[in-house]
Amino acid sequence: MATARPLTKRPPTHRSASKSTPKTPRSTRSVSVQCPLSAPKVPLPAGQPREWYETHNRQLKAMRLAIALLDSGVYTPARATDQRISGTAARIGVRPPSRATCRLVRSFLPTLGACAR
Repeated sequence: MATARPLTKRPPTHRSASKSTPKTPRSTRSVSVQCPLSAPKVPLPAGQPREWYETHNRQLKAMRLAIALLDSGVYTPARATDQRISGTAARIGVRPPSRATCRLVRSFLPTLGACAR
């Protein structure tokens, strides 16, 4: 019968001194952070028709705007006017949306009946 090993921390490993990599203090390293909750960017599949790429990018933009609207307290499609969606786009640094994108944003927002349970 095998015995379980106790859960202990590994001892710290030390790099050999023979490597000649310059070390920079943590405080001077530059870190590029665009969005704290952004997913890693993956290239889109090749070979799709142009309309597919346009629709896909429109859906991504509409989802970003819908999330920003929900974060700002707009929970119903009736309160998400084109002006409010455009203002939200300017606030989060996205190009102004088209009317089609605004309609798509409103379709992503929950209706009042779905929230009242």
